[in-house]
Amino acid sequence: MYLARPEQQVLNQVSFTAEVGKTIALCGQSGCGKSTMIQLLQRFYDPQHGCIELDGYNIKELNISFLRNLIGVVSQEPVLFDTSIKENIRYGRLDVTDAEIRTACKAANAEFIFNLPDSLDTEVGEGGATLSGGQKQRIAIARALGTFG
Repeated sequence: MYLARPEQQVLNQVSFTAEVGKTIALCGQSGCGKSTMIQLLQRFYDPQHGCIELDGYNIKELNISFLRNLIGVVSQEPVLFDTSIKENIRYGRLDVTDAEIRTACKAANAEFIFNLPDSLDTEVGEGGATLSGGQKQRIAIARALGTFG
């Protein structure tokens, strides 16, 4: 249930396992609970029944800051700031090195960046206006990956 709408049930008997080293995707129609499941994992909500475990630990037992630092989320409409690609990636972790940024770009399949005239120093414009939707997502993925130094 949502705190603002306690009468509305959101998810019912959802169960899945995300195995180490595997990629999972949450797919479904708008409003089916994909974002809610991520918010449950991040502890923006707690389940009324059952529990969420991470490596065998109930996430309620974990420090919220520690837990949230383990998770990188990239939305369908990522937010980019009116600055360079490098700085947009660095916002994920201010102490990230240029080498880590390059590694994150490669892991995010964002190597198109290195073909731009100013490479990582390319200004993206307000909201990433100079980039396509897919390019913005890849930069946001690199930002999320860059947080795990």
